[in-house]
Amino acid sequence: MAFKKIGVVGCGLMGRGIAEVSAKTGYDVVVSEINRELLDKGMAAINQSLAKAVEKGKMTEADRDKTLSKIKGTVDMQEFKDCDLVVEAAIENLGLKKKIFIDLDRICAPGAILSTNTSCLSVMDVAAVTKRPDKVLGCHFFNPVPVMKLLELVKTITTSQETLDAALEWGKSLGKTVIVAPDRPGFIVNRAFMPYMVEAFEMYESGVASREDIDTGVQLGLNHPMGPLTLADMVGLDTLLFVIDAIYAETKNPKFVAPVLLRKMVTAGHLGRKTGKGFYDYK
Repeated sequence: MAFKKIGVVGCGLMGRGIAEVSAKTGYDVVVSEINRELLDKGMAAINQSLAKAVEKGKMTEADRDKTLSKIKGTVDMQEFKDCDLVVEAAIENLGLKKKIFIDLDRICAPGAILSTNTSCLSVMDVAAVTKRPDKVLGCHFFNPVPVMKLLELVKTITTSQETLDAALEWGKSLGKTVIVAPDRPGFIVNRAFMPYMVEAFEMYESGVASREDIDTGVQLGLNHPMGPLTLADMVGLDTLLFVIDAIYAETKNPKFVAPVLLRKMVTAGHLGRKTGKGFYDYK
């Protein structure tokens, strides 16, 4: 199954990145938001991202203009009716995702594939509200989408091989390295990543080492591009807490118990770079 038109639900950080890389590759793209203000903000961010690529010599002005011409913004989900694949990139709220999938199932053609960009929630739970569970899978991109090379596809117990194969070809066409994960809490990447982050938080919380020494030790000792506390601030402490809690809720594995300090920091609004304060102060 060859895709021609891609739909993206949500023009936030992840959605606009998915829209951008799809359009760059030559796909026609429809990206939606819940209101015009958020849509305009998302489209402006796509424009800015492409302008930076031109400035850095990574693409020509002609390619930028061609890419922008491939992207249509909308506040009407009916625009997804002729899409071959729709990627839902809304916030990590299972109830909201289910509602979106009910709407997409009604709007999209029977042969269209529906996917969710969730990083931790059950894909089967959203597939179950549709009449096409064989055509539903997870397409977990990583932030920032135009830069990160990985795409984690999530196959449920009902996802057909035909659906998975079509998504694999699409992912590869975007220039991504594609891995396939089962529909288990955390999939592959976050299943390995979250215990590592929890250990770093607990080391800092219990005074084992300073934040700087923890970050420097991991960065230089393990050859990571940045230390775990710096990375946590970049990702967002609220996002990390949500993922850790979601995995623990399904597994009850003590490896995924969020440290008290992390929960207190989120309650205080110290979420990292986006609020100006997390493990480090960015003000």
